[in-house]
Amino acid sequence: MRLPTLPRPRSLAGQLFAMQAVLIAVVVAGYALFTYVSDRRQAEDAAAGQATAVARSIADSPSVRAAVRGPDPTALLEPYALQVTRDANVDFVTIMNPSGIRWTHPDERQIGRRFLGNIGPARQGRTFTETYTGTLGPSVRAVTPIRDGGRIVGLVSAGITVETISARVQDQVTALLGVGGGVLLLGAVGTYVINARLRRHTHGMNAGELSRMHDYHQAALHAVREGLLLLDGRYRVALINDGGRELLGVGGASDADVVGRSVADLGLPAPLTGALLSSEPRVDEVHLTASRVLVVNTVPVSGGEQRGTVVTLRDVTELQSLTGELDSERGFTQALRSQAHEAANRLHTVVSLIELGRSEEAVEFATAELELAQALTDQVVAAVSEPVLAALLLGKTAQAHERGVELVVSRDSRLDDGLLPAELPSRDLVTILGNLIDNAVDAAQGSLRARVTVTAYASGAELVLRVSDTGPGVDPAHADLVFQRGFSTKPAGPGGRGLGLALVRQAVTRHEGTLTVTESGEDGEGGAVFEVRLPLGASVGGAG
Repeated sequence: MRLPTLPRPRSLAGQLFAMQAVLIAVVVAGYALFTYVSDRRQAEDAAAGQATAVARSIADSPSVRAAVRGPDPTALLEPYALQVTRDANVDFVTIMNPSGIRWTHPDERQIGRRFLGNIGPARQGRTFTETYTGTLGPSVRAVTPIRDGGRIVGLVSAGITVETISARVQDQVTALLGVGGGVLLLGAVGTYVINARLRRHTHGMNAGELSRMHDYHQAALHAVREGLLLLDGRYRVALINDGGRELLGVGGASDADVVGRSVADLGLPAPLTGALLSSEPRVDEVHLTASRVLVVNTVPVSGGEQRGTVVTLRDVTELQSLTGELDSERGFTQALRSQAHEAANRLHTVVSLIELGRSEEAVEFATAELELAQALTDQVVAAVSEPVLAALLLGKTAQAHERGVELVVSRDSRLDDGLLPAELPSRDLVTILGNLIDNAVDAAQGSLRARVTVTAYASGAELVLRVSDTGPGVDPAHADLVFQRGFSTKPAGPGGRGLGLALVRQAVTRHEGTLTVTESGEDGEGGAVFEVRLPLGASVGGAG
């Protein structure tokens, strides 16, 4: 059996439309009722005033006084009364003697009969009005005396029936209802247009669906670990989730401190700020903050106009470190492959010398090669006995040799094993020294005497790492730019990889160290000297 489908709740726009339509209808109906009551009262007052004026004008007419004195008042007064009834737009004019016996009446059968109503005040000389039900039905009437020489010789009553008054009010109310209907129709059309636009904005969802979507929206914002940033059309923060505050370094600030602020006021690095302020979409761009490597994607939100930008942030700090280590391992592998190839050539040479019967020369050749390799290892280990840095220097030496660059460990180097504190992890040291050496090798390659000199030692409470090269050097005007992402010290100038030195500065800043670059005066060959100083006693931070 198929269950009946429950009706879908009316959308929020539909509910607002119905509410506004009912509200307009109630207002119009209330105003119509008020107007009807007010107009009826005014119409009755106007009718009383009109009847009083007609009655007095008849009572003051000389011809009426003369007819009253005559032998047959009805013969003279009845045509006159009917004529005044038509001309004065009243329903009846009754002229009677002081006792209330009618001389005139719209219905000839009522002539000679007693007037129905109160005539006491008029017999006393006063004009008055009342609402009374007579032969023509309920009416508003006025009664006034006819005086002749100071003596009351007759009475005049003029009136307008309530039915006539109601007809007049009904005409006014009908016109009012017509106007009210037009206002209701205009209000309904305006409400429909406004609510149609509201339906477009709410996608036809009702209040319950909007509330549920808001709850899901809030839960999703807090659940997503990636950073999400929504900017309005003026590049102000409209929304930011917990991950976004953490990745951008505003994790200690509340939403009220961040939302509404311009991106330019968040204190972000200039390249990252430029990416967020760009009107063009950015896809998987790598940017550095003080302590993180972020992948940034931006998508403009447009609907006929620039409404804002959606920004997503992914933390790839660990991935970047692993990628750097992988690049180092790949370089080590290539160096070992090259060394294996050279070792095979030397082994073939030794074998050939033995086959030629020149054993002593074969031994001498092999011994010299072993001593050379051991001397290099002894030199590096003697200067830097810290195992991770020693292994790094040995690998980088082989890589530099393959590229035609001599890598030398300075005699001033002295770094014993166990000297470095746990707060200064080997991964960050590999990032700092490895990228400085790679940058120096790139700069020195192709120079007249391609050489890179590495110095590592502990001085007091700080670790000093110095890398100099014989390359073209660094323009003093670019001394700070070389540490920004996108700048390279290769001879080709800016536009190379440009990430290594930025990662170096990030790691140095994280450990509260200093990083400087100066011109090298070594042997008058020029080049650049990069020096890093890291505190050993109170090192802060951790692995990137």
